[in-house]
Amino acid sequence: MATITENAGQATPSALPGAPRTAPRWSDLLLTALAPASWGTTYVVTTTLLPPDRPLLAATLRALPAGLVLLAVTRRLPHGSWWWKSVVLGLLNFGAFFPLIFFAAYRLPGGVASTIGSVQPLIVTVLSLVVLRVRPSRWVLLAAVIGTGGVALLTLTAEARVDPLGIAAMLTATSLMATAIVLAKKWGRPEAPPLVQTGWQLTIGGLVLVPLTLALEGVPTSVSGTNLLGFAYLGVIGTAMAYVLWFRGIDRLAPTSVSLLGLTNPLVATLAGLAVLGQTLTGWQVVGFAVALGALVAGQTLGRKS
Repeated sequence: MATITENAGQATPSALPGAPRTAPRWSDLLLTALAPASWGTTYVVTTTLLPPDRPLLAATLRALPAGLVLLAVTRRLPHGSWWWKSVVLGLLNFGAFFPLIFFAAYRLPGGVASTIGSVQPLIVTVLSLVVLRVRPSRWVLLAAVIGTGGVALLTLTAEARVDPLGIAAMLTATSLMATAIVLAKKWGRPEAPPLVQTGWQLTIGGLVLVPLTLALEGVPTSVSGTNLLGFAYLGVIGTAMAYVLWFRGIDRLAPTSVSLLGLTNPLVATLAGLAVLGQTLTGWQVVGFAVALGALVAGQTLGRKS
């Protein structure tokens, strides 16, 4: 199914599935970047507002309420092949991804999790080459490698706790989202706006999580007002709004360009730690911040010219 490009305000199919636009607009890049930027606050919200050690509950309450609200507002269901495609993408993006992310957040320092997540552009690059037959420019690839190195300098410290299960969960989650990005680009999009697609996938992922949550974690005995605030923030800002922008970006941008925007996640996570948790930066971490930010900007700028 062909992807969509814009020409003089009209949407027209591109020549190849997954083919990027020759010159994506900066507005598309900035709007898409708001999604991973909002996800950069997930670690702080999880550790300060959510009940401890309940990754499945956190994943379910982040996905299902937002999905049901979007479904009720849009009042549209998938049709044809988009039933099974929505199931696959819903499981990759939410049903499996969310529990793994929260599991990693409970077991790893934010720095370690961010470093693992920053390899996503490299995974997307490999998958795009294999699945879409799209060869990224050397500048984008170089930016992805340098950006990962910058995130490592920024987030890894001598005190970082390494938990093997947490690392495995984060690496798996990163790979699942990378796969979802490439599959979404390969399949194109249904005749439905991103708001509708987001509702489908969130609802599917949330419904899958409900029985798992009840069986493995059970119903919490109490939920505080602080917990409700955290769930509401993640559901509305970090999920419903963020994924509408994310899916919009997947439709309009090259897969590697989208994944490279994920570097905003650890950058925002660092700023959130400074502002909320009172953390400080060493000299090397400042260097890492500058390198990661520079790689993000350079990757998008040079990628447009190649």
